[in-house]
Amino acid sequence: MPALQIHQIPVLNDNYVYLARDPDTGACACVDPAVSDAVLAALKDLGWTLTHILNTHHHGDHVGGNLAIKAATGCTIVGFADDAARIPGIDEKVREGDTVAIGACTARVFEVPGHTSGHIAYWFEDSDALFCGDTLFALGCGRLFEGTAGQMWASLSKLRALPDATRVYCAHEYTNANADFALSVEPDNATLVARADQVTALRQAGRPTVPSTLAEERATNPFLRADVPALLAAAGLRGQDPVAAFAEIRRRKDVF
Repeated sequence: MPALQIHQIPVLNDNYVYLARDPDTGACACVDPAVSDAVLAALKDLGWTLTHILNTHHHGDHVGGNLAIKAATGCTIVGFADDAARIPGIDEKVREGDTVAIGACTARVFEVPGHTSGHIAYWFEDSDALFCGDTLFALGCGRLFEGTAGQMWASLSKLRALPDATRVYCAHEYTNANADFALSVEPDNATLVARADQVTALRQAGRPTVPSTLAEERATNPFLRADVPALLAAAGLRGQDPVAAFAEIRRRKDVF
């Protein structure tokens, strides 16, 4: 089974758009095109032919390029069935457990509500690649705009269960700020302290901190650790159930 070729495109202030290509067939997906011009320019530079757009959710900085890119390439737009009215140009409507083929590479769809009510993620198991939009960030998670803390905890728990080697291709470069917050929650987590230093060095060098790996996130991301005794003790939340602890950690981040 071929592994995807993944090209990261930084756009707007802090968004990442991804091109994911099957090298055997040439099929290529664009994940969450915030804008069209940068995507079309990257395709031209790489000599890749776009066949699909994979949308994780309806926010404008994830679907803003859909229609122009579809007009230019004739690609198929994939999104969550129950959110079809908010996904511009949607062609293929998917739900939990469905699969999406990009050539010989196949993604499994997860419903991961919380940030929005209709958020999904795409996991390419054979490529160790998770495209999770704004549900899971490096050292963070999305704000709860349309969903509940219980929904988001369930969604993050679903993603947390994926293999250690899974690379987390989130949609924003928020990691520096997320690291500062994570250290405020769990300052004595030595793995987190080391990772925060690495994040600072990467950003000072003008390099992305994304993708991370799921192993890194489980060890350092406070939003994946709301049921871990060490974090609960550090945060003064000992004895709280995971949803309540997660809700409190999310509240703290919202006002941090």
